[in-house]
Formats: sequence, structure tokens, C-alpha cells
Amino acid sequence: MTQSPTDRLAFLEKESIAHLFVLRPTMASYLGLHEYDGVLPDLSLESTNRWLATARGFLRDLAEIPESDLPAGRRLDRNLLRLLLEGNLFDLEETRELDRNPMSYLFQPDLTNYISRDYAPVATRVAAIVKVLTSVPALLETAKRRLVRTLPRPFVTLAIQIANGLPTHFEEGESFAATGSPELRDEVRKAREGADAVVRSFSEWLSTDRLPHVTDEFALGPERFQRLLWVREGLEMSVDEVLRRGREDLKRNRERLDAIARREGVSVDQLVARLYEKHPSPEELLPTARKLTDETREFVRRKELVSIPEPEVVHVRETPPWARDLWTAAMSPPGPFERPVDGIYWVTSVDPAWDVVKAEGWMRTLNYAMLKNTTVHEVWPGHYLQSLHFRKTEQSLARKVWFSYSFIEGWAHYCELAALEAGFDDRSTSAEVTQIHDALLRDCRLIVSIGMHTQGMSVADGARLLRTEAHLEEVHAQREAIRGTYNPEYFCYTLGKLMILDARSKYLAPKFRGSAREFHDTLLGFGTPPIGFLDSLLKDA
Repeated sequence: MTQSPTDRLAFLEKESIAHLFVLRPTMASYLGLHEYDGVLPDLSLESTNRWLATARGFLRDLAEIPESDLPAGRRLDRNLLRLLLEGNLFDLEETRELDRNPMSYLFQPDLTNYISRDYAPVATRVAAIVKVLTSVPALLETAKRRLVRTLPRPFVTLAIQIANGLPTHFEEGESFAATGSPELRDEVRKAREGADAVVRSFSEWLSTDRLPHVTDEFALGPERFQRLLWVREGLEMSVDEVLRRGREDLKRNRERLDAIARREGVSVDQLVARLYEKHPSPEELLPTARKLTDETREFVRRKELVSIPEPEVVHVRETPPWARDLWTAAMSPPGPFERPVDGIYWVTSVDPAWDVVKAEGWMRTLNYAMLKNTTVHEVWPGHYLQSLHFRKTEQSLARKVWFSYSFIEGWAHYCELAALEAGFDDRSTSAEVTQIHDALLRDCRLIVSIGMHTQGMSVADGARLLRTEAHLEEVHAQREAIRGTYNPEYFCYTLGKLMILDARSKYLAPKFRGSAREFHDTLLGFGTPPIGFLDSLLKDA
């Protein structure tokens, strides 16, 4: 009996996503599918070549199902599956991440979810930790066989920093195991011995065998960048048009900041410097972030910006040592298949190894006004609230595993502006300046990303733009520019925000009778589809 197109798609959906998790088991575990706990992928060339061949077969099978034979929702799912497979082919064949980026391997043995999320008994989570640690030697041996001799400089230098921080991270796994029993601690300690030695050896190998041969060539180039827009965001807008829109937003935000400076009778630099002057001490940082988390939730509820599904739980914690060089603050939301709803709001404090001057510069960056705006972005009504809606809304399997960077970061960045418009922090000068300041940073990320990957901009040029246009301290500007080399998708903050603003302008009055809450609830009910699909989804809502 011949399968219907809908039944055929259901079969391919299940099979192709199971195939995705062969390549990315850590993603499955993060989503809350704990049968993948402790599993690290086989990233050898032979294994990924087999994976590619099967993925191409799934793409051929999907192409044989006409969109016209499917209901509207399943048409979306078919396209998501296509992009999901094409995106991983892009990573393996076009950007060649496993051949060029040692960080691709070092991100794999992440124990954070096992340590931080109380989804199972300690012994169960420790078993996963031990499994990860005992798999590290094979993982890094594959990396040494596969990584080409000449690698991009920032990829190597950052990988060395991450590798040097991993033993401390593995030690956190041992400390967690000790909360269960001395026997569990000893299991992790034994597994750690081999993992620590291999990671240190890998760091030394990068330093002696790869660092002397690094290149400053890291760019994707215009064609691959255009392809990136499609496979990640379903977007056919040209790279030049994305850049034009980013520059226009930079101009708008710069003019807003200039107007405030004139009103206050100071220069823009003085206006921004005021923010840096008022900051918590390292000891006050986490208590301040916890207080702000409670206050922003109450603001969202009182203003009825968007519904808050229950239950909800947010923990504010210090960023793990291995991730200090990767983010200033970040949200780890519960995956769509996860049972506990807990979100973890990571905030990066001062590195104990820093001198007084560097530590003070970092805390100036984490000033009170910046922390308020960041909490809006990361927690309420940004990333954490979005994850609650994602879990609440009935989603297909394809939609549960698809995450659009532009939809996720665009929503959180849009929330900064929407909160200010609703009167966040009584729309104080510091709140407005911080919102604009952070918007300028995201505008510069877009410009730097496209500039460095398609127009020959150097890292030094990118850092200079971030200092002058985003008014960043030197240490922050350098970090942001380097991030753009290995994470070109950080253009997505501004791109996503602009496309959400376009949608609000087009649909808020005619479809939602001017109700921001209805518009936002509908938007979050879609999950996190490619931002290029947003207009058609709202049109049919």
C-alpha cells in the first residue's frame, strides 16, 4: 500500500532527526532527550562521510514529496527538515568546521547540563559524566588526525584557552559527584585522570604543532555567507541588503544617542562613561543579578507585555571557568523535551587571574544599567520566557529540534526595545542609553561579521569599529571582534530584531487590534522557525 505524502513525511521526519543526532548527540541531550546522555560523536572522516551520504538520501526523499500535497503546517516541517540537513552538509563540506576549527571538538565534552540540571538522580548523571570523560581521548585523537596543518589564528588561540580551562570544568564534575557519595566521586576522579592528561596534551599539541603555522585567513567569502543566510534562516535577502539594513540601524541608534547627549549637555563618550561608573563589586554581582531577575519578571507581568506560562524557575549562577572567554552573560533554558523547567542565568565575574586594572575594566562593563538590560534579554521577557512558550505550545518534532539564531536572539534583542517602550526602569536616561548602547553593539556585530567574512575587514579593524561606534572598553572590543571570526552568525541579533519590528509594523494593528501581548504570544507560539519564514507564518496566523 502506497504511503500518503503526510505519512511519508512523518517517517522521514523521525528518521532524518534520528540521523541528525548521530552527528550531534550532545544537541539531543541538551534538548532533553536523555537517552543520548554521555554520548560523544564519532567525528572521524570515515564516519562523517557515511553521515553525509545518508543525509543526501534523505534530502532526495524529501524533494519527492510535493509541498502542494501537504497541509500548511507540514509544509513548514518539510522545509525545516530540508534546512536542517542542508545546514549540516554546509558545516561539513563548505565551512569544513571539523577540519578547520579545534573548538568544534572541545565544545563536545560539556558537563554543564549534567551538573546543573536536576533532571535525574545524581548517580544517573554521574554515569553520563564518566561516559563523557572516558570518551575524550578518542575524540581528541580524531581531532589531531583531522585538523589541517594551517588553521585560522583565532580558532587556535581560543581553542588553547578552552582546553586549558577544561580540567577545571572536569573537576566541577568530580565535585558534583561527591554530593552523591565518595564512591561516585572516585569514579569521576578516575575518569578525569585520562581526560585531563589528554586535554593538556591536546593544548600542548595545538601550541607546538598548529600555532606556529596559523593563518589570518578565516573568512567564509561572499558566496558561502549568502548560503549561510539560507541554510540557517531560510532567508533569500542578499548579503548587501542585510548590511545596508544594519548600517541604517546603526545610524538611527547613533542619532538617538547623539540627541540624548545634546539634551544632557555632555559628549556621547561622557554619556556612556556615566554607565560604567556605577557597577557592583565582584561579590555583589550575583546577588544584584538575582534581584534584577525578580524585578524584570514583575515588570513584564504588570505591563502585560506577554503571557508568562507557569511553572517557572530561574537560577542565577556564575559562568563556569571553561566558558569565561565565550560570554559575558548567557541563558541556559530548559530544552523542549526536558522535564524540569529551570532556566540557568550565567553571569561572568572577574577571573581570579586578572590584575586589578583588567578586573575593574570588566566590572565597569557589567555596570548596573547594563545588567538590567541584559536581564531583560536573557530572562524576562527574553530567552527564558521564550523557552517557556516553546514548551507550552504544541510543536511537531521538526519544530522542536529547529532553532533559528535570528528568531531566538532577535526576539531577545527586540525585547530590550519593547521593554523600554513600555517604560522599563521608568525610561530613565541610563536605561535608554544602555538599550541604545547594546543596540549599537549588535549593529556593529552585523557590520563586523559581514565585513570580516565578505569584504576583507581585519580583526583589528573590527575591534576599532566596536570601540568607536559601540563605545566598548578595549578588552570587550577585542573579544567581540574575535568572536565574529568563528561565529559569523552573531549578525542575527540585529537581523532578527529588524524583521520582528517589520512584522509588528505590518500586523500589529490589522491582525492583533494593537495588542502587544497578543502579537507577542502569537510570535512565541511559532517556536523558533527560520526568521525568513516569519512573514508567511503571521500572514496565515
